[in-house]
Amino acid sequence: MINSLSGRFLVLTIIFVMLAEVLIFVPSIARFREDYLLTRLERAQIASLALEADDMISSALEAELLENAEVYNVVLRRDEIRQLALSSPIPAPISATYDMRDPPGMTLIVDAVRTLFGTEDRVIRVIGNPVRDGGLLIEITMNEMPLQAAMLAYGRNILILSAIISFITASLLFVAVQYVLVRPIKGVVNHMKDYTTAPEDARKIIEPSASVRELRDAEEALQMMQMQLTGALKQKERLAQLGGAVAKVSHDLRNMLTSAQLFTDRIETSEDPLVKRLAPKLVGSITRAVNLCETTLAFGRVEEPAPSLSRIYLSQIANEVIESEQLATTDYPIAYSEDIPKTMTLRADGEQLYRVIFNLLRNAAQAIMATGKPGEIHLSAEEDDQSWQLTITDTGPGLPKKAQEHLFQPFQGGVRKGGTGLGLVIAAELVRGHGGRLLLQNTDETGTTFVIQLPKADMALAPAAE
Repeated sequence: MINSLSGRFLVLTIIFVMLAEVLIFVPSIARFREDYLLTRLERAQIASLALEADDMISSALEAELLENAEVYNVVLRRDEIRQLALSSPIPAPISATYDMRDPPGMTLIVDAVRTLFGTEDRVIRVIGNPVRDGGLLIEITMNEMPLQAAMLAYGRNILILSAIISFITASLLFVAVQYVLVRPIKGVVNHMKDYTTAPEDARKIIEPSASVRELRDAEEALQMMQMQLTGALKQKERLAQLGGAVAKVSHDLRNMLTSAQLFTDRIETSEDPLVKRLAPKLVGSITRAVNLCETTLAFGRVEEPAPSLSRIYLSQIANEVIESEQLATTDYPIAYSEDIPKTMTLRADGEQLYRVIFNLLRNAAQAIMATGKPGEIHLSAEEDDQSWQLTITDTGPGLPKKAQEHLFQPFQGGVRKGGTGLGLVIAAELVRGHGGRLLLQNTDETGTTFVIQLPKADMALAPAAE
């Protein structure tokens, strides 16, 4: 129980209440001592009145008056004349004198602590003001031990009362904490345990119900996290199912494309000039489609294969992609251009780089076509000592904010209606396989710019492709 929140709160409450009572106890015991001594002065003054009523009183009556006042003698000063009103033998010399005529508070506290913890049987002198203007000064001598005994009894009662108050207060706070904090926290914990048994079940998502603001904030944060996790798990399950379906389709499609590839040999022997010009592109497209099916099957088993690096001409691959896209968008007023040095060579996987550029150009073309207005797509490249950089700029409408937030997340970063958002995901993964980065440099209503950065250092390729 001591390790629980409510148990520790109970212990801390008792400690703090006791500390507060101790701070109250010291001035309280000083006040008790002051009242005790003032009472003895008042009793002594009353006893001295008997002497004023009758100048001659018996020694027995005098002793009885002093015993009732609990003092040894009484000195009353009137009109600057010091008179010994009542007296009896003093058993020991006077050890200390205390002036009770408006003493400082700290002096009262120090004297009270000294009396409380004293071990000697002392005789003390107490000086005070008579009550009801009964004179200028009254002085008594008395034994300090009865005062100490009364102070100890008073302190013991205070400590017992403090302990009772501490226990009652702590118990009430314990019950309050149990209902206000502990039970709602246990409810949240139970919700979390229940949710872990079936995180895909949306019915197990917590419904915030706490009345305490901080706990409700925690429940709302937990609810948001559970909703996101449940959505992610469902998305993962759909991706797994889709991956299986794509693998089956890719398998059959590869077989069909392989058969189509066999007929391209006859097409290449045709004497038709148009066929001769288009046949190599058709063969290249079918070959790439077959390779794509094979890599898709490989991806379904693990991930994109590591790039097969070789020296390639960037302008050649870029022109192949541009020509392919020009044929696909002949009905749309889209102008393609490139500014890539013919001699620029880079170390990369030609097929994978083709797919990266193809996906970026296809996305740019689809964005421009969606506006129904003319547009331009421009490719440029440069290099330095560290890397090659390929920049692809279009004059489309720019990416919406939602697409920017989920740019490289499958099935979430799509822009056009019906799009899957896989193009950028595939492109980014292929670039990472080369040890590089695919960056969104700029996007607004005037267009979008993507940058492909590929490192020149061979050492950067190994860890990125693992």
